[in-house]
Amino acid sequence: MKNKKIVLAYSGGLDTSIILKWLANQGYEVICFVGNVGQKEDFEAVEKKAFVTGASKVYTEDLRKEFVTDYIFPALKGNALYEGQYLLGTSLARPILAKKQIEIAKLEGAEYVSHGSTGKGNDQVRFELGYYALNPNIKVIAPWKDSGFLAEFKGRTDMINYAKNMILKLLHPKNALIAKMRTLCILVMKQAFLKIHPSVQMMMCLLFQIH
Repeated sequence: MKNKKIVLAYSGGLDTSIILKWLANQGYEVICFVGNVGQKEDFEAVEKKAFVTGASKVYTEDLRKEFVTDYIFPALKGNALYEGQYLLGTSLARPILAKKQIEIAKLEGAEYVSHGSTGKGNDQVRFELGYYALNPNIKVIAPWKDSGFLAEFKGRTDMINYAKNMILKLLHPKNALIAKMRTLCILVMKQAFLKIHPSVQMMMCLLFQIH
């Protein structure tokens, strides 16, 4: 397993930071890919975190123009809705992220790619179908479907405790149970103890303004 290259879709958040460390401990040479699709991030800080956590290389790619012209505009023109009612948000960014990740894997001669999507939504399918469509021979490491990973991390609490035992500080504890995903077209926030009705989520999406 030693020195096998893997390209990880990396955000700098809790899940992908833990996955980066876990992959490195499994003997992979981890190359991180950070895709800028409009999220407000300190990308220099994200890159630094990736290197400190064990990445051998980090690609930070500005995908905003292509995201707007080739993905957002066509979706708006086609009135694209999930199940006829749910606005496409983070899901719309997955294909372009998968595309760039496969390009980096080819550039680096990596035979593996990885993502941090859980089984709670459809993101695993979106990423992996994108990978296989662009490179049918690519090998996908999906930690949230790996028995060894699941035995060690049963949820975010286990990941937080793992992070606390590491030398570096992966995230601020008060934000650990809040997941935030932002692109040029949407902002989604998930809190462990708060559930929002889909109709309210729709209204929040419509009221969201890009600054």
